[in-house]
Amino acid sequence: MDRNPSCEPFYQPLNNEEALFEQAWRHGMPVLIKGPTGCGKTRFVQHMAHRLKLPLYTVACHDDLSAADLIGRHLIGAQGTWWQDGPLTRAVREGGICYLDEVVEARQDTVVVLHPLADDRRELFLERTGEVLKAPPSFMLVVSYNPGYQNLLKGMKPSTRQRFVAMRFGYPPVADEERIVAREAQVDTALATQVVRLGQALRRLDQHDLEEVASTRLLIFTARMIRSGMSPREACMACLAEPLSDDPLTVAALMDVVDVHFG
Repeated sequence: MDRNPSCEPFYQPLNNEEALFEQAWRHGMPVLIKGPTGCGKTRFVQHMAHRLKLPLYTVACHDDLSAADLIGRHLIGAQGTWWQDGPLTRAVREGGICYLDEVVEARQDTVVVLHPLADDRRELFLERTGEVLKAPPSFMLVVSYNPGYQNLLKGMKPSTRQRFVAMRFGYPPVADEERIVAREAQVDTALATQVVRLGQALRRLDQHDLEEVASTRLLIFTARMIRSGMSPREACMACLAEPLSDDPLTVAALMDVVDVHFG
């Protein structure tokens, strides 16, 4: 569970996303956040959980995620058999936020268990124990995914998607991204500006057929490495070029752009 009331996660608001999220929570509506890798989806949810003073349970979804992983299961030990709640069940019981990151990676039969929680019923059925949990007013279901990774086999069904209030995230405007990099990497404005301008240039290299462009997260990593004493070229190689591609020619092309900005 992510819960540290003494440390507020930094988040730079870009539009009306905070107000929209809070209104959805007040009306008992689940939220779907769409956006590319490293654009701040998870940080935003952490920020809102802190702002609303709610416990946050985060689940990284994957192909093998089962309904039992979310809801819970019976365990056997030296003292016998007992039931252990999963993160979704704990969030419902406590009236917190359950955040499913990259929900389209989970199997469809797993996602279906969310349906009664994501409509007017707001109920969770525990088949193994026979319980039906009614979600308290403070409970909120939040899911996210990267639309760029969707395909025919890994998309969200309309019957699921239409249960959510949807928000689309993107990478921040230049001035906002400079503030974010400076704050998160603890660097001066000049370095943050230089790194962000490099990131903007790398994002324009669509002719190299990159699966993903340079994320804000990678720009923060780069600035942190430079701050720690690593040369800008080494930092950019390790934190930008290599994470973006496995193809040596593409990495070399990315480093050509780095040399223009840090040469």
